[in-house]
Amino acid sequence: MKIAICASEGAPYVKSGGLGDVMEALPAALARIPGNEVVLILPYYNKIKTNEAFKVERVAEFRVGLGWRQQYAGLLKLTNRTDGVQVYFIDSEYYFGARTGAIYGDMDDGERFAYFSRACLDALAIVEFIPDVIQCNDWQTAPVPIYLKSMYQHIFGKTRCMYTIHNIEYQGWANSSFFDDVLGLPWEYRGVLDMNNSVNVMKGAIETADLVTTVSETYARELMYPYYAHGLDGILANAAWKLTGITNGIDTNTFNPETDPALPAHYNAETFVEGKAACKAALQEEVGLPVKPDVPLMVMVTRLAGHKGLDLLCYIARRLLWEEDAQLLILGTGEPQYETFFRELQEQFPDQVAAKITFNLKLAARIYAGGDVYLMPSKSEPCGLSQMNAMRYGTVPVVHATGGLKDTVPPADQDGKGGLGFTFQSYNADDFLASLKRCLYLYNHNREGFRDLQKREMEQDFSWDVPAGRYMELFQHMCSW
Repeated sequence: MKIAICASEGAPYVKSGGLGDVMEALPAALARIPGNEVVLILPYYNKIKTNEAFKVERVAEFRVGLGWRQQYAGLLKLTNRTDGVQVYFIDSEYYFGARTGAIYGDMDDGERFAYFSRACLDALAIVEFIPDVIQCNDWQTAPVPIYLKSMYQHIFGKTRCMYTIHNIEYQGWANSSFFDDVLGLPWEYRGVLDMNNSVNVMKGAIETADLVTTVSETYARELMYPYYAHGLDGILANAAWKLTGITNGIDTNTFNPETDPALPAHYNAETFVEGKAACKAALQEEVGLPVKPDVPLMVMVTRLAGHKGLDLLCYIARRLLWEEDAQLLILGTGEPQYETFFRELQEQFPDQVAAKITFNLKLAARIYAGGDVYLMPSKSEPCGLSQMNAMRYGTVPVVHATGGLKDTVPPADQDGKGGLGFTFQSYNADDFLASLKRCLYLYNHNREGFRDLQKREMEQDFSWDVPAGRYMELFQHMCSW
């Protein structure tokens, strides 16, 4: 099967969040399936262009129609990837050249990614790769299925399109003039994109794509409710027949406690007791906490943003630290009020709290390995990867049962049996504290039960092989229409 994937980011080339991780692993997993040809198209950001590790050759130059504009595009082919995925970059100094360094946040983001979406289709036609399926992601490539259905049927008449929502909070809103001035679509598609007298490209993608997916089964159900859908619940309810959830995997080669070069000691599901003890001691020393092997170390690697459940943690933190002989380690950057709170908490509890307000991937790996308990009380979480990373390293998660957290962390009982972690149902601080205390009680009073839970987590298959197989089922279903 010929599969084209369009995305605004993808590791290792450029990454700002979970989408970048998915676009590193999913294309590779699909390419491992016999008979598949996989193409991945990304913008040629300046940070890619200036990275000498990525070897490219220019294969085409063309013009992209964008409203009344005709914008230059260069098409570059990556030449040094060996896993079967052919990567192409869309080059435009005007849209993706030397800007702020961030890949999102410019005033013309709507125009930039409308250009990129249309350029993806033009590029596929130029290299004569006519895919059976195009898979596109989030608002940045939401125009792809719209353009495909409205203006490219003469080229891609048999091509099906899957649109994947990774985070519905960001929908690609624009004022009504964006329809003519930038998108330049046929007038009959005006209603497809219109929402509250504005343009919403995610709405347009939902209505024009052949199938719509999101990144966990529970999140797909949650999107039927206004609380989660950010205004698109009615649109998704009407499209419920074509909406499916596929829970993401993680890169089990990168997140592997047996081989991770960032760790001071390596271990697996059979040797984790000694291995994690060594990692924990080294981590406590590294972050300035007392080296206490029997004190539970609670950890969190996150963006410091409200929807990550940090308001709950802030509410219970002092009470928790007064009542429990435990340590807390936070790694991340984000909203100033949370950065300030955790710095002050560290000052108040220097022997119990370490706040690392920074971005450090190697330290994150050591935290996954050295922690005992992983905190993830997110208000909403489409899928979440951190909880799977933590379990891969044998660190027990305590999570709010929402989205992908509910799908990947079935609740364990008070003896640590029957599940993979500890959960709370309603989003409030007391329930979060109660679930956390159940976990700490197990750690302190039934270490054997806690270790059985850790071993069970490490034996789970969180690889991309299972979700890639599910994607293939849906691709084949679409192509049978």
